[in-house]
Amino acid sequence: MTVLLDELDAGELSIRFEGEEPQALLEWALQEFGSQIAISTAFQKDGSVLIDMAYGIDPSVRVFTVDTGRLPEETLTFAETLRGRYPGLNLEILRPEREHVQRLVQLKGSDLFRESVENRLLCCNVRKVQPLTKHLDTLDAWITGLRRDQWATRTNIRKVEIDHDHGAIVKLNPLAEWTSRDVETYLRENDVPTHPLYAQGFTSIGCAPCTRATKAGEDERAGRWWWESNAPKECGMHCSIEHGGFEHELKAILGAGLADA
Repeated sequence: MTVLLDELDAGELSIRFEGEEPQALLEWALQEFGSQIAISTAFQKDGSVLIDMAYGIDPSVRVFTVDTGRLPEETLTFAETLRGRYPGLNLEILRPEREHVQRLVQLKGSDLFRESVENRLLCCNVRKVQPLTKHLDTLDAWITGLRRDQWATRTNIRKVEIDHDHGAIVKLNPLAEWTSRDVETYLRENDVPTHPLYAQGFTSIGCAPCTRATKAGEDERAGRWWWESNAPKECGMHCSIEHGGFEHELKAILGAGLADA
């Protein structure tokens, strides 16, 4: 049965769970939404924490990730590590439409993201945002590992939100209050496996060409699209990024109807 929440409900729930441990919100959500909720993960530390917590509450919890076609080999290997750690893990790997990727590469080249922020957002949209949007259309709610301390665009996130960019479904951010230190403590105390690239100095992991290890003192997401200046460290999954030129290019690749989906 579809669970409908409005902004008032989401605000009240955010207040209710503010100050509570993430497991409290996860337990409520998994009971409330059942099979119509899923965890979104890119196999970063926050995602590993959420999977460990949720699997402990309900081993059948749904988990999904997007394989953009440009992920590091270590990411795909780590997915299998998690399957071994959590027997029967209900993990679904989403992929972009092959014809859309082919059209993107034909029109812009395989490394278009280096040329401009607009091209980078276009690549992110075709490879990541579109398959995400298609999947979220089948859900009533989704769970993310967003934290307020990750980047400036995330400082105001609430634990319970209405996601108007994806059909007004419910978006839950159980780790919103946590810091990177809280995440590290949980991983250590619960012996949770982490992505192997962290051992090489990475602090935020995305596609291979768009991610580098960070240096001492840099922000957690400084290794993402590091060649850009004054651009958001976002791909469009968690915030709407729209402007005329971008929308025009997206429609040229996906078709007018799909670009507006």
